[in-house]
Amino acid sequence: MTHDLVQRALAAPTYAPVLRRLLRQLLESLLYEGAVRTEDDSTIVGSAGVTYTFTARRRFTFDRVTVDELRREGEEPESVTRLLGELGDRLDADRACLARFARELEHTLLNDAVAQYSRTGTLAGSGFDELEGAITDGHRYHPAYKSRIGFGVADNLAYGPEFARTIRPLWLAAHRDLTEVSASSTIEEAEFLHGQLGDALTPPTPEFTLVPVHPWQWNEHAARAFSAQLRRGELVVLGEDPHAFLAQQSIRTLSCVDDPSRPYLKLAMSLVNTSTSRVLAPHTVHNAPLISDWLHTIAAADEFLRDEARTILLGEVLGAAVNPEPAAELTREDTYGTLACIWRESLHLHLDTEERAVPFTGLTARERDGTPLIDAWIRRHGAATWVRGLAEVAVLPLVHLLCRHGIALESHAQNMVLLHHDGVPTRVALRDFHDGVRFSRAHLAEPELCPPLRGTPSHHQNRNSFVETDDPALVADFMLDAFLFVNIGELAIFLADEYGLSERDFWAIVAERVREHLGRVGEARFDVFAPEIAVEKLTMRRLLPDTELRLHRVPNPLARV
Repeated sequence: MTHDLVQRALAAPTYAPVLRRLLRQLLESLLYEGAVRTEDDSTIVGSAGVTYTFTARRRFTFDRVTVDELRREGEEPESVTRLLGELGDRLDADRACLARFARELEHTLLNDAVAQYSRTGTLAGSGFDELEGAITDGHRYHPAYKSRIGFGVADNLAYGPEFARTIRPLWLAAHRDLTEVSASSTIEEAEFLHGQLGDALTPPTPEFTLVPVHPWQWNEHAARAFSAQLRRGELVVLGEDPHAFLAQQSIRTLSCVDDPSRPYLKLAMSLVNTSTSRVLAPHTVHNAPLISDWLHTIAAADEFLRDEARTILLGEVLGAAVNPEPAAELTREDTYGTLACIWRESLHLHLDTEERAVPFTGLTARERDGTPLIDAWIRRHGAATWVRGLAEVAVLPLVHLLCRHGIALESHAQNMVLLHHDGVPTRVALRDFHDGVRFSRAHLAEPELCPPLRGTPSHHQNRNSFVETDDPALVADFMLDAFLFVNIGELAIFLADEYGLSERDFWAIVAERVREHLGRVGEARFDVFAPEIAVEKLTMRRLLPDTELRLHRVPNPLARV
C-alpha cells in the first residue's frame, strides 16, 4: 500500500506545485545569500552550457528575493538534483556538502509530495492540536523544509504530523546514576510523574526515574545504542503509555489526544529536519526548567507582560536525559542527547473562555483550494487593522523582553501561537526555551535573577546554537532574525501578495507600535531599529562545512519606514 501511495503521489497533479515550490525556494535562497554566480539578473549558465533562466524581484522586506518563474532550456526543471549538478560549478559549495544537501532536498520533495497528495478536510474551524498537524507547509525560506532524514516512507506515514496517526510513547525506568533530572520549582518530580501515569507504569525502586521514548527512536536507535544499560538492568522497559498522542509540527513534540491539558512531551529523535538534528542535548534538558522559571519570574514582576499583554510562557517544567557511557567517546555522537524528554505545559491550561489558538505557521497557510486560513479574518477586519492588533499582542512582548530585560527569544513561527477571538488577536503564547533564548549577562536588566546555566560541552559545540554570549549584537540579531525575518517577514510578503497590503505599510504599522511602546519603556537595552541586522545564511550552511557562523547583513525594514 505504501508503494502504491508513493507512486500515486508522484504522478498526481499535486506533485508539480511541490517541485515548483522547492526549486523556487532553493533559487531564492541561493540568490539572496550570494551563493550562486549568475550571468546577469535572469540567467545562470551551468555545465555543458545548460542555461537556466528566471524572473525575480526584490522585496521591501529585508531585501528578500522572490522568484516568479524558473526555466531550464526554456522548460520547467524536472529535477532538483540535476539542477544542483548542472549548476555545481556556479555555486559556492563544497562537493561533499552539496551531495548531502541534494539528498535533503530529494527527501523534502518526496515527503511533501506524499503529504500534499494525502491532504483531506479543511483548516478553518479546526482546533489548535489539529492545526499543529494539518498545517503542512514547513519552513517558507529554507528549501529543505521537510527533509526528515532518518525516516523511511512508512516512518513518515506513521509519525509525520500531517498524517495524524496516534502515537504511544514507550516508557523506561532509568537508574538515577545514569540519568539527569531537572525540575521546575513549581513541581515535585515523583508527584508530577505519578500524575502523568498513575499506577499504570511505575519505577521498580526509588533509585529509578521515568523517561519516555518515541517508538521510532526506540526501534531505530535507543534499543541498540543503550543495549548495555538494558542488559545490566540500568534501563528497564515498562511498556507503552496508556494515553494516545499526536505529533505536533516539530515531529518530536507530542500532544495528548485523550486529555489535551496534559503536558506536551518533547522527545529526543535521531532525525535531521530542516537541516537540524532533533536530539535533545542533556545540557539543554538540564537548563530547560531553570530558564522557564527565570522567564516566569521576570514576567510575573513585569506589569506589561503580566497585566496588559498577558503573554503566555509555556513552561518546560521537567527534563530528563540518560547519559551515555563515560568511556564511550567513540560512540558519543550516537548516544549524546538521544534518550531524553522535556515536559512542557499545555496551552489548553491557559485559554480563556471562547479564546481560540492557531500556530503562527497557520497565518500563511492555505486550504487545499488555495484559500488562506486567515481569509475570513482579513476580509472581516481589514488587513491593516488586523496587523495593528497582531503587532500589539505578538510583537510588543518580544520587543519588551529584549529591550527592557535584555532577553532574546528565538520566536520563529513554529515557536509562537496566536490567541484570538473570532480572528481578532488577543495575546500570544511563546514556547521552546531550552535552547531558544540568548542573552549577555552584562546587558540583562536584573542579572542576579539569571540562574547558573550549564554550558555546551566541547564535544557538542555548535557555532549556531548557544544561549549566553558576550557579544550584544548576537543577542539582538537572534530575535530579529528568527522573529522579524523568518516569522512575520513571511507574513508581510504573504499579505502583500494576497491582500494588497504593501510591505512598507505592514512594517510602518509594526514600527509605529514598537516606537510607541519603547517610549513607555524608557532607554532600550538594544536597538531594534538598527539600519541593518545579521541573518543566518541557512542554505550556505548546508553548502559549506560548519567552520564559522554564516551570516549576512541585510536592511532592517523597521528602520526604512
